[in-house]
Amino acid sequence: MQVSAKAKHIKISPKKVRLVLDVVRGMKVAKASDTLRLMNKGAAKPVMKLINSAIANAEHNFDLAKDNLYIKEIRADEAPTLKRWMPRAHGRATTIRKKNSHINVILSEIKDGGIKEGKKVKADAPVKLGDMNKKDKEETKKEIKAEAKEELKNKKDDSFDEDSKDKSQEVAKEINDPRLEGRGGHSRLEGGKKGFASKMFRRKSG
Repeated sequence: MQVSAKAKHIKISPKKVRLVLDVVRGMKVAKASDTLRLMNKGAAKPVMKLINSAIANAEHNFDLAKDNLYIKEIRADEAPTLKRWMPRAHGRATTIRKKNSHINVILSEIKDGGIKEGKKVKADAPVKLGDMNKKDKEETKKEIKAEAKEELKNKKDDSFDEDSKDKSQEVAKEINDPRLEGRGGHSRLEGGKKGFASKMFRRKSG
């Protein structure tokens, strides 16, 4: 039984990733994860993450034991490169190629446990209106009508009368505006002179 996993668009060049893959290839899964944890390479972390993902696929989808797995195949393919520019002397520009890589891993069993298929989740069949009986259709229609009537009643209860509107308007009139407090507040309401400039250039009569 074989289980695979993929990691795409990793921002490390394939040449650097292959230095790590050559060490791990053919190892047992537990030993490979231990060596990658102690390896001082930038590509060790994404490779270890990919192997853990493949182990999780094997345990969850196929009920395979972790101790019975080894890395049968692992490779790093070249991904699309990002092209950037750097200014140089005399108005020239040189290219910077940032290479990426795709990593693929295939795990296999040390001792063959027989052919196994993945877990299949059975989904419930959708209910069609055409399959319903006439009685069921009438009952659903009645329920929908009853719900619509209840919604209309709730809306009527929420709406308030004209008397309550008048009371709310009276209360709003009684509320004092704090912006009108202080010197010359009534003049701002009635459309009189306002602002600092009007006070500075005010002339006394006579």
